[in-house]
Amino acid sequence: MDYYELLFTTRPTEDYQQDLLIDALAGIGFDTFAEVEGGFKAYIPEAAFDKEILEENLGTYHEMFSFSYEVNVIRQKNWNEVWESNFEPIQIRDKVYVRATFHQPKPEFPLEIVIDPKMAFGTGHHETTSMMMDLMLDADFTGKNVLDMGCGTGILAIMASKLGAKDITAIDYDPVCYDSTIENSALNHVDNIKAICGSKEVIPNVQFDIILANINRNILLDQMEGYSEVLKSGGNIYFSGFYESPDLDIIKEEAAKYGMIYVNHKKTKDWVAARFRK
Repeated sequence: MDYYELLFTTRPTEDYQQDLLIDALAGIGFDTFAEVEGGFKAYIPEAAFDKEILEENLGTYHEMFSFSYEVNVIRQKNWNEVWESNFEPIQIRDKVYVRATFHQPKPEFPLEIVIDPKMAFGTGHHETTSMMMDLMLDADFTGKNVLDMGCGTGILAIMASKLGAKDITAIDYDPVCYDSTIENSALNHVDNIKAICGSKEVIPNVQFDIILANINRNILLDQMEGYSEVLKSGGNIYFSGFYESPDLDIIKEEAAKYGMIYVNHKKTKDWVAARFRK
């Protein structure tokens, strides 16, 4: 499968405005992003690319700030080369090191997560993922039953396993993400993650101690009731994929309807990751 690469040159007046573009692109099928000097690159499967829908979704932002883009075709055989040129290792505090298969390990980090280059969202580079990982470091996963919704590459599920979780269910509607989660689990020698391809309808009818949901505001709102039904009393749920204003208050209000009460949150470039407790 071939992909389109869109190279965006941005001139935002506020830091968060580029993130608005990325959020809009994610909503219409773009599934991988890489920041570059002066803007970012966005990738979408060739079959999912629609120029008319793209322009319709970007129209509002042309009125807010100046940006332009150019379109390139990336052949499937060149994908790993693209990944290697874009992917840099990241670290969360001095605890977690995330690298690709082509990077050297750093044994001084207590936790290492290896992500194989695939076209799947969630390498830890985006603020929402890195903040979720940061919040997870303050939680007790030992022996816990965990649900990871919108698992992407499986990075949060893998981290939960390495933090001591007993059983993890990882769900994503994208078959590429499903396959990527299975492959990355094996790559990290993790054997307690069950990957499922689907959405809220495939959430198992079991009780979870911890739920990780890094998706976007509208999907979180749609799935909120389902989360509450499978989260144990006293359990924690972590939300991300939305902005502090106005999204956080909207998430708080909806979660409260189902007995999930806000505890705290982290913020980076107006993106938020928040912990709630039932």
